[in-house]
Amino acid sequence: MSAQRMTRGYLSGWPKASISARALLQAATFFLLALPLGGCGTGALWDKFTAKDDTFVEEPADKIYNEGLYLMNEKKDMKAATKKFEEVDRQHPYSEWARKSLLMSAYASYQGGDYDSCIGAATRYVTLHPGSPDAAYAQYLIAASHYDQIPDISRDQGRTEKAIAALEEVNRKYPNSEYAVSAKAKIEGARDQLAGKEMNVGRYYMQKRDYTAAINRYKAVVTQYQTTRHVEEALFRLTEAYMAIGIVGEAQTAAAVLGHNFPDSRWYKDAYNLVKSGGLEPSENQGSWMSRTFKKIGL
Repeated sequence: MSAQRMTRGYLSGWPKASISARALLQAATFFLLALPLGGCGTGALWDKFTAKDDTFVEEPADKIYNEGLYLMNEKKDMKAATKKFEEVDRQHPYSEWARKSLLMSAYASYQGGDYDSCIGAATRYVTLHPGSPDAAYAQYLIAASHYDQIPDISRDQGRTEKAIAALEEVNRKYPNSEYAVSAKAKIEGARDQLAGKEMNVGRYYMQKRDYTAAINRYKAVVTQYQTTRHVEEALFRLTEAYMAIGIVGEAQTAAAVLGHNFPDSRWYKDAYNLVKSGGLEPSENQGSWMSRTFKKIGL
């Protein structure tokens, strides 16, 4: 019997259904073997067959919140903690946990030195929850973020002015809050910084012998920042500048006002000696802008 007839006879002995099942099995085996060898298209198809189910699963708000607290307090990982608090807001946007998490997100950002993120989150909190008991603290975080970025006196003081405005907002909106006292202290610190900037520029003009420009800077310190530590030096520098340009009456007044208000100041001793070196005595002109300024503030 020929091989061809033997093959035909062998196959003819199988039921038709069995032949179909065997063919399908062979085709499937070939397909699976071919998949790893295929191009990008088949690779993507293979990934679909083998991919895990990454369906989003919502977690309880308190669980995520407490994870954020753990990361912040125990791990000191402010960035990771912030992400957890933001996740609470994302999964449970209208819950009480979301409100708490928004404030904690601002706090964690502040502790991590991410002041812009703190300002953004705290501003959003004040906008969304103005009547909340924690709104005062959110406003304080905004102010503190600006305050902590105050540059040295050699640089632009725009950030200092923003800090003062934000701190004054704390006192205006929440005068009876526990943060009002701290805000007032920070305002004085920021104002001292602005006065220091004016003094720095005034000294520069003095070195250039531009006495009129220097006087304008020192005058700003005396009229705008009387309660700062720079006012004593400003009065001495005014004595010095007025003596240099021959306006001795104002020089005498500056020395006298300095002596009346800060008699133990080393700057008064220098001012007194400077006036005496010109054969004069400190003498206050009641009509001078310096005399009027100090009478107005009651020093």
